[in-house]
Amino acid sequence: MRNQAFIVTKEHRRFTEFANAVRKEKTIGICHGAAGVGKTNSARRYANWDALEPYITEWGPRGDHDAKFYALANRSRTVFYTPEVLCRPKDLMHDIDYWQIKVGICADEHIHANEPTPRKMGNMTSHVELLIIDEAERLTPTALELLRDRHDRTSLAMILIGMPGIDERFRHYPQLYSRLGFSHQYRALGREELLFVLDRHWKRLGRTLDPDDFTDAQAIAAIERITRGNFRLLERLFPQINRVLKINQLDTITDDVIEAAASILVIGN
Repeated sequence: MRNQAFIVTKEHRRFTEFANAVRKEKTIGICHGAAGVGKTNSARRYANWDALEPYITEWGPRGDHDAKFYALANRSRTVFYTPEVLCRPKDLMHDIDYWQIKVGICADEHIHANEPTPRKMGNMTSHVELLIIDEAERLTPTALELLRDRHDRTSLAMILIGMPGIDERFRHYPQLYSRLGFSHQYRALGREELLFVLDRHWKRLGRTLDPDDFTDAQAIAAIERITRGNFRLLERLFPQINRVLKINQLDTITDDVIEAAASILVIGN
């Protein structure tokens, strides 16, 4: 799914505004929403993580291509992190330190790109302004307390992403809950946004979507019923639609094609 071109939806723009506010106010925010609505995609996009994560993981010899990654790190000043299941608090903080330092180094390289080297290296983590933690339900009470302490000591802004109800869970941790500045609900695609996204997918398949056309209207209705505006399911459905079209040598996306693609999707799930 991450290999496909990112589609900027209204929900993604709302997430960006939310993340910018959390970062500016140096507070802690919660983003919650049902599985598959696009929370993770938006967070990774905000942090430029699809580009930065593999670059930092490889961390090979420096070259001319590094400048674009330094610029990306400086632009986002953000670390995106997904804790492992049953992650130990000590390992969690170690991993976060690692990513903060690496992103900080990249941002620092961009800031001082035109200065002579070598130079004295300062606190690289200070360049990171926002930490986004996905799957926040995995965090233990001890991990939450460590993160709260990190926020208090360094003013590092944080976003905790999770399923509906995660905000209620955090009510049980008053020291953390009292520091929450923003709560953002990430919603499923509405009718207008769904049409916007479908139009992009139709174009990727070399076709034009016309909601006033009876065949297209039936196909849209089938997709609405099957996905219920779930962005992840929608993104998984279209490769199967393309497969059904090719196998059967069809030119038109019909409701029957949608149903056949959905049945393949369920079998392969």
